[in-house]
Amino acid sequence: MITLEQLLESRDRRSGHQMELLGKHPGSSVVCLTVQLPGSEKRNSISLAIADAGLKALRDAFPGFEPEVRDLETGFEAYLTLAMPAVELKRICCGIEDSHPLGRLMDIDVICADGPLGRARVGLEPRKCLLCSNEARLCMRMHSHTREELLEKIGQMVDAYVRKS
Repeated sequence: MITLEQLLESRDRRSGHQMELLGKHPGSSVVCLTVQLPGSEKRNSISLAIADAGLKALRDAFPGFEPEVRDLETGFEAYLTLAMPAVELKRICCGIEDSHPLGRLMDIDVICADGPLGRARVGLEPRKCLLCSNEARLCMRMHSHTREELLEKIGQMVDAYVRKS
């Protein structure tokens, strides 16, 4: 279990690492994979299954590139630094998020010198909630669903994926 303070510190460290990677590789963009899991437990069998699926998807999408992996108590992180146009990278990453059976549980950000690219920048709608057709951010803000409901749905998705693999 992690605290809100630990989670916020982790986000700051992740952002700092992204900027460090951009500084070391001028003209490149950083792809950062994290797992979306509600609650204070960020590292368990479910999050690791999602992380493994995300890593495989990144390796398939960008053959020949090996992500830098950080398996932390505050959550899984993987980084790729690529010399490709950021918009093209974002389209590929959104394709993974939208088409992979566990893609909805992955957050694959693309960060360039101008900052992170949002889905709108590549002409895509905001992500939908796991449980209803509303925007995910709206449901999160409104606390439309309980953590237990979300975790149950996530567990079902991961179980179905693991059974097929």
